[in-house]
Amino acid sequence: MRKKIKIGLTILLSAMLVFSIAGCSDKKESLKKVRIAEVTRSIFYAPQYVAIEKGFFKDEGLDVTLTTTPGGDKTMTALISNGADVALVGSETSIYVYAQGSSDPVINFAQLTQTDGTFLVSRDKIDNFNWDMLKGTTFLGQRKGGMPQMVGEFVLKNHGIDPHKDLNLIQNIDFANVANAFASGTGDFVQLFEPTASIFEKEGKGHIVASFGKESGHVPYTTFMAKQSYMKKNKDTVEKFTRAIYKAQQWVDSHSAAETAKVIAPFFENTDLGLIETVVDRYKAQGSFATDPILDEDEWNNLQNIMNEAGELPKQIDHSTLVNTSIAEKVIKK
Repeated sequence: MRKKIKIGLTILLSAMLVFSIAGCSDKKESLKKVRIAEVTRSIFYAPQYVAIEKGFFKDEGLDVTLTTTPGGDKTMTALISNGADVALVGSETSIYVYAQGSSDPVINFAQLTQTDGTFLVSRDKIDNFNWDMLKGTTFLGQRKGGMPQMVGEFVLKNHGIDPHKDLNLIQNIDFANVANAFASGTGDFVQLFEPTASIFEKEGKGHIVASFGKESGHVPYTTFMAKQSYMKKNKDTVEKFTRAIYKAQQWVDSHSAAETAKVIAPFFENTDLGLIETVVDRYKAQGSFATDPILDEDEWNNLQNIMNEAGELPKQIDHSTLVNTSIAEKVIKK
């Protein structure tokens, strides 16, 4: 009798396990897949990683896959060729695509960062830095036409420095090799992202003397965007995606840099946790992380002013043409 009961329990438990596995499988299959292409892997994008690690996307019924496609051109190519559903890249790329006469424009629907994310790093330690110190020096800048370089030139001009006359401006080095070039001895000053800027400071290779983010004001530096056709066919998905990002933005805003660092650490396995915290704290302090996904008209106009100042604006484009704020507004109201 006991043997029969034992066999019966075994069968029951096996059946429960099968149904449990099937249930999990069904749940996973029911999740809507969304492919994200990010322009680079950066602590600057902390809220995105929080949305993944805290399960905010899954809570919305989304199964996201994240791929790093280095460079704005590669990221936009992935989006346009249907290699990705959503791109995280600078808003200037959507302007470039539209200016080329695209029949399916790329629409900005959720802003992630609202300032430039680069810092001015000096080879020598400077206690009382002022921007005039750059005149006559060799400045290692970023790629021509990219947001870092355009913001850099915008800030320099605001301080009375003509980057093409007052400096020996070097900007023919690939984004991935700029830091290595400076570390090898090229340039007196360099424009760097984190965590490289802080790593250089820690190792004595350079010293952070100014923030381009503080100097340039609010600008849609990195935004989630998708093709207009995708957004029309996947309205619910885009709304759920935006809601997950908003939850993450609010989470980062209301939690300490140390807590955020611990959550996003899996995305930066080779970076010291203390350094991640330092970088998150620096970006939080200067308001780089947007606290909501709305890309407003003032920010859009500031972006075009910066592009125009750099001679890279193909034509003035209305905010309503390439920006959709209705989804973000709806998400925030709910």
